[in-house]
Amino acid sequence: MTTYWTIQDNTGRHLPHFIANSRIEVGRKIVPAYYDVFRLHVSASYRQAFERALLKVLEQEGWQIVRTCRPRQGRRLQAVPGR
Repeated sequence: MTTYWTIQDNTGRHLPHFIANSRIEVGRKIVPAYYDVFRLHVSASYRQAFERALLKVLEQEGWQIVRTCRPRQGRRLQAVPGR
């Protein structure tokens, strides 16, 4: 069974346009700067910088990254636009 992740806002709603296969991919969708996927997996210091930027956005917006159910049939998961 595949796990999907998304953003839950401060009212408890899941935001479907942020659905991804991993927490990192969800984070890459909301962090304003570009973070390379490969470097996130191999470099601890790069990942720490990403986590700091991600936590800043999550705190500012009052969001959380949470597990969610499978996307509906008509909707495909897409890579981060422009990356």
